[in-house]
Amino acid sequence: MQVRTFDDTREHLLATGEDIMLGKGFAAVGLAEILQQAGVPKGSFYHYFGSKEGYGVALLERFFAAYLASLDAIVSDTSLNGRAKLLTYFGRWGEIPSDGSCESRCLVVKLTGEVSDLSAAMRQALERGIAGVIERLGACVVIGRADRSIPPGEAADTLAASLYQLWLGAALVAKVQRDRSPFAAARQTTETLLGGMPATKLS
Repeated sequence: MQVRTFDDTREHLLATGEDIMLGKGFAAVGLAEILQQAGVPKGSFYHYFGSKEGYGVALLERFFAAYLASLDAIVSDTSLNGRAKLLTYFGRWGEIPSDGSCESRCLVVKLTGEVSDLSAAMRQALERGIAGVIERLGACVVIGRADRSIPPGEAADTLAASLYQLWLGAALVAKVQRDRSPFAAARQTTETLLGGMPATKLS
């Protein structure tokens, strides 16, 4: 019989809670529901997390660790020029279902407005994670300017922040409208901001 490890139980609790919160949000989900769904006793929860807020912070940190690793793979893909890296990343945003049944990549879209007012610790976790995303997008801009797929212009970090905010807004509006037209508009604006250079794979 295999004995479950500390990290395995903790991961199971986080994965279970993420699935539930993607549907209901943070405040509407109680610990009892998470524990029942996970099949874990209450005492075990408090062995790993000091409170629901602490659990929420861990949930966001876990999400961003995986999210940033996926983005790092795009940044380090030497077959793509800088512009193509950005368009590959933002192209994935358009894959988010517009009916609200978001995949794990849109946990930020699901929780940002809600938890920013509920918990300073969770807001700070979101802030750190978003800063990590923008930092990597800025790296793509720098690469794009070096390979001339993105024309010179405003500071790379400023452009990166503008692009991320554009797509975050598009995702929120898409959830309200239940259609993908905000993503199409964001794509068009992104093309304009990045100039008319081709987004190609490099030989």
